[in-house]
Amino acid sequence: MSSRKLNVGCGKDIKEGWINLDLVALPGVDVVCDIERTPLPFANEQFDEILCKDVLEHVEYIPVLSELHRILKVGGRLKIRVPHFTSRASFADPTHKKIFTFRTFQFFVKNSEKGYYFNYHFEKISCIKIAFRKGVLCYNYLVEPVVNLCIKMMAFYEATAFSRIFPADNIYVEFVK
Repeated sequence: MSSRKLNVGCGKDIKEGWINLDLVALPGVDVVCDIERTPLPFANEQFDEILCKDVLEHVEYIPVLSELHRILKVGGRLKIRVPHFTSRASFADPTHKKIFTFRTFQFFVKNSEKGYYFNYHFEKISCIKIAFRKGVLCYNYLVEPVVNLCIKMMAFYEATAFSRIFPADNIYVEFVK
């Protein structure tokens, strides 16, 4: 049995073998819907993997995460990319409604400190990373691995002037249901 994969908010990033979902009926989009209008047109626990790249910053993401949790199979993976709060993209795009730190996603994990806020929880975060723009910004090749050494380093980075001196680009997180 092949795995079912959903590419949420795909835009023009159409993935072969995936169900590509977007708000706009672009070429290659399989399902056209507004992810903020729930329920999504899928059965419970239908997907093994869901990709949500550069989407959550545009929506009220708490109910969206609830719906993605509902349609994700137990043991399935939800992969997310959002701009880090220090990224120029966080504030430059007028369609962005929300900003994120790496700690934002810890609220949605089973047995987390503030997990009682929500009626759904992911089993764990299997991967979390703060990413930095590379290219001509050569120092980011050194900054990124140091910041991502451990959760304490990420917390130190975000809580100090280092995050303003060396602004990040994105946060990558992978939840397991």
